[in-house]
Amino acid sequence: MLRRRRRRRLRLSTGFVAGHHRILSCRTEAEMPPPGRSQLWLGLVLGSVCASLGSVVPSNAQDALNVLLIIVDDLRPSLGCYGDKLIRSPNIDQLASHSLLFQNAFAQQAVCAPSRVSFLTGRRPDTTRLYDFNSYWRVHAGNFSTIPQYFKENGYVTMSVGKVFHPGISSNHSDDSPYSWSVPPYHPSSEKYENTKTCKGPDGELHANLLCPVDVAEVPEGTLPDKQSTEEAIRLLEKMKSSASPFFLAVGYHKPHIPFRYPKEFQKLYPLESITLAPDPQVPAGLPPVAYNPWMDIRQREDVQALNLSVPYGPIPVDFQRKIRQSYFASVSYLDTQVGQLLSALEALQLANSTIVAFTSDHGWALGEHGEWAKYSNFDVTTRVPLMFYVPGRTAPLPEAGDKLFPYINPFDSVSALMEPGREAVDLVELVSLFPTLAGLAGLHVPPRCPSPSFHVQLCREGQSLLKHFRFHDSEEDLALHGNPRELIAYSQYPRPADSPQWNSDRPSLKDIKVMGYSIRTIDYRYTVWVGFNPHEFLANFSDVHAGELYFVDSDPLQDHNMYNDTQGGDLPHSLTP
Repeated sequence: MLRRRRRRRLRLSTGFVAGHHRILSCRTEAEMPPPGRSQLWLGLVLGSVCASLGSVVPSNAQDALNVLLIIVDDLRPSLGCYGDKLIRSPNIDQLASHSLLFQNAFAQQAVCAPSRVSFLTGRRPDTTRLYDFNSYWRVHAGNFSTIPQYFKENGYVTMSVGKVFHPGISSNHSDDSPYSWSVPPYHPSSEKYENTKTCKGPDGELHANLLCPVDVAEVPEGTLPDKQSTEEAIRLLEKMKSSASPFFLAVGYHKPHIPFRYPKEFQKLYPLESITLAPDPQVPAGLPPVAYNPWMDIRQREDVQALNLSVPYGPIPVDFQRKIRQSYFASVSYLDTQVGQLLSALEALQLANSTIVAFTSDHGWALGEHGEWAKYSNFDVTTRVPLMFYVPGRTAPLPEAGDKLFPYINPFDSVSALMEPGREAVDLVELVSLFPTLAGLAGLHVPPRCPSPSFHVQLCREGQSLLKHFRFHDSEEDLALHGNPRELIAYSQYPRPADSPQWNSDRPSLKDIKVMGYSIRTIDYRYTVWVGFNPHEFLANFSDVHAGELYFVDSDPLQDHNMYNDTQGGDLPHSLTP
């Protein structure tokens, strides 16, 4: 009966989509919605709309809040503050205890460059036209403003440390300078060794491995990129302490991105005997081949090559699976120490009371779930990310004299209990909401919603502002202002070169994309359709459905049982037909 009720709600929602498609179907192909509208018109119909509530902080110069934006690479919500009791992340948990934490935040594409360009511009991948690593949005899509650019234009000193934009073509080989940054972006000098032969193997030789715990004193330059980024970020904070201008500092950390190159002592936090396998390590029987991520970048590492795995489905031997999970968790704890040092310095410099701290990741990472490793899919495990905001005096009271908000916590010290988030929001939200939310929290005018199409509009945003969540209410009447959670939707998408796993399935170049998987995540279900895609026209053909996935959240939280083909009368595929 419960499942029947879920399906009834689903058919109701998608029925409206079908009606909208009937309106579209009278158009010729040339009149179809311009590139970038595929998800926008779905959102309009399915109710993912919310008016901006304006800023919540005064915007005069003397009262302007600084912003510290921490972006982590490949971090899923495997953190104590998200309920993971195995992970030692005391400093991030401490930040969460003073923050508003979003339990259900999702990236718009589970790969680095497209996700970062999306949330830093406030536009979805169909608008940035970036699904790979090989184009610069200002040239190939539109001259879209970025979050740091908007703050810079409003009197902020904007600074970038580490991996904020993805380096290379997708940020014009300049991290989008000079548009986004007041000073040249900083990249750690030791980055160049990340994928080289610096991992000591059992044979005593150096290898380019996936698993790479190191003695920091023995690696080139005697340091690691994230250590250098923390040091540079603290140096910039010290410099800005005496500045008359507010600052926007973005700090991008590499770990836990592969290779898992981290100080070897962090392995001790996770004895192999304490490491369990993924709860669903098998490839689901009903998973369409087009949806599978064959994790080719993992296979290219020397220690994985030595396993002589079959392509595309593996599997990886159980003992090596445990080692991968151990190194991912150890990398998270190493990352936590860097975040802790940065926040401790922020407070020591007396900036914590005047600085918003936002913490997130570009996407998640599969650790054996569905027989997959890495990102490159539409599953929750790769699209769901941590997202939290500390706003001085709002998400936490300002500390009394002598008290500290962010004292550094050593993850090797015994921790008596997990710290609970200060505030939590369970509504589904998207990373594309970061732009309007940060602007509003800082007291800036929230950019307007984008028209459709918006390629000609420099400043607008496709994400909802999350400011309503920062107006903490007690009465049921006020709580009702948050709306119906069943109207909330998070979108993601992922491209594929073919209907079956290929060597380039994980990261196809634009010219090779033949299929696009559009995914809708609601409170009740995740629904994905894989449709034909024309990379020259940036056009998805929703009448050319290659495969579909449907998972009900309550009965199948791990998304292992695809109900798409069991849907009564095949209603769902037809509802997405133009």
